[in-house]
Amino acid sequence: MFIYRKATIEDLNKIWDKDINNHPNDDRWKRWKDRYIKDNQEGKCATFVVLKNDTPIGQITVLYSPDCGSVAGKPLLCNGKDTANMNAFRIEKEYEGQGHISKLVKMAEEYSKKLGIKYMTIGSEAKESRNLGIYLHFGYNKFIMHEFDDEEEDNPLVLYYQKELK
Repeated sequence: MFIYRKATIEDLNKIWDKDINNHPNDDRWKRWKDRYIKDNQEGKCATFVVLKNDTPIGQITVLYSPDCGSVAGKPLLCNGKDTANMNAFRIEKEYEGQGHISKLVKMAEEYSKKLGIKYMTIGSEAKESRNLGIYLHFGYNKFIMHEFDDEEEDNPLVLYYQKELK
């Protein structure tokens, strides 16, 4: 049985500790853990999880504050008023294609609407055509901007799309 909910601090620690263990030579994961947990605690973002046997197997985070690292200085992605950015989509390989991400997206969108968010943005690396197709299927079909992600070693091109929440 799967449980879908807004992440607790315990959930966040489990998620990030697992990610850090999976990337032992990459200190970015430790920085990201601290930042995402602090931002969740301060209401600058909200992470949504799917759990199996009390263990997080998938997640999505919505950034509500333009102070959050990946949207800082990018008001088209998140303006702190009516536009937020959904990112950090992750699902364990064995659970892909089972609808878990779709349920998390719907949960995140509904939660965001209650906060007064009217527009949600999402980014996809241009080379990730499968993800792009999924996001378009979710209704994120208004292209708003692109950039090269300088936090990644290969500096990939990221395409951003927007959806009006109704």
